[in-house]
Amino acid sequence: MNIVFLDEYSLGGTNLDSIRQLGEYKGYYSTTPEEVVERCKDAEVVIVNKVVIGRAEMEQLPNLRLICVAATGVNNIDLIAAKEMNISVRNAVGYSTHTVAEATFGSALALLRQVNYYDRYVKSGSYSASGQWVNFDRPTHRLWGKNWGIIGMGNIGREVARIAEAFGCRVAYASTSGNDRKEEYEKKELKELLAWADIISVHCPLNEQTKGLIDTEEIALMKSSAIIINVARGGIIVESAVANALDEGKIAGASFDVYPREPMPADSPLLHTADPDKLLLSPHNAWSAVESIEGLVECIATNIINYQSGN
Repeated sequence: MNIVFLDEYSLGGTNLDSIRQLGEYKGYYSTTPEEVVERCKDAEVVIVNKVVIGRAEMEQLPNLRLICVAATGVNNIDLIAAKEMNISVRNAVGYSTHTVAEATFGSALALLRQVNYYDRYVKSGSYSASGQWVNFDRPTHRLWGKNWGIIGMGNIGREVARIAEAFGCRVAYASTSGNDRKEEYEKKELKELLAWADIISVHCPLNEQTKGLIDTEEIALMKSSAIIINVARGGIIVESAVANALDEGKIAGASFDVYPREPMPADSPLLHTADPDKLLLSPHNAWSAVESIEGLVECIATNIINYQSGN
């Protein structure tokens, strides 16, 4: 069985022996769209993280039987075409649940406690020169007693809800799937949730229902003291709407780990806000703790083993 991994760099150099031993393996550091077909022409199993495999590519890969996505989201795969061509698509679930939830709270705490500003204040020498033992330049806030709104109550959303309750927050959520599942937390319509919450965190997939879900109209419903955090997928929140809201004081803070284009372009509105301390940005690495990547590799290996055994 020929196995091809098209973007090994996305796993940060983690040991892949558990995958390599499952067949004739060939890995590439990265792959451009033009290289996909040539590199996969003999492959029965293709592993990708963000490389796009659409109908056109599948039609030129007659040996392809399994696509393993080295992530939870599968929006880079044409699932309709895969089903028509009897190509299985398997993602990785659960490997980053705790890591992304922790990153969500890291962002919330950093914004509420103005961590970036006060860290720079001390390191710049301003604190040493001030002659005062404390500084109140920027007000800070606690999590306890806040309303935490979750958009997307999947595995990560539930873990965020559990931790938020432990911090003393009131939790409610909005569903984007349309499924009516029983949850232990109050369900609200999206507009109601946005108006109610002090912190909004996004944990839903990117699809036709969620693309542009949070735009200027939705942000206008939020409290001026609220913060919003996106660790799900770029494109769910319209970046220009958030940048404008921050500059106009309509919301207090925002944090992004994901972007519609990755890496984000230099002219992104998020890079040109008037007060950078209201905004936290990270390079799509909320999921990337060493332990999570190791778990992801095992998920991929398990998906291939299950395919080999006919499951």
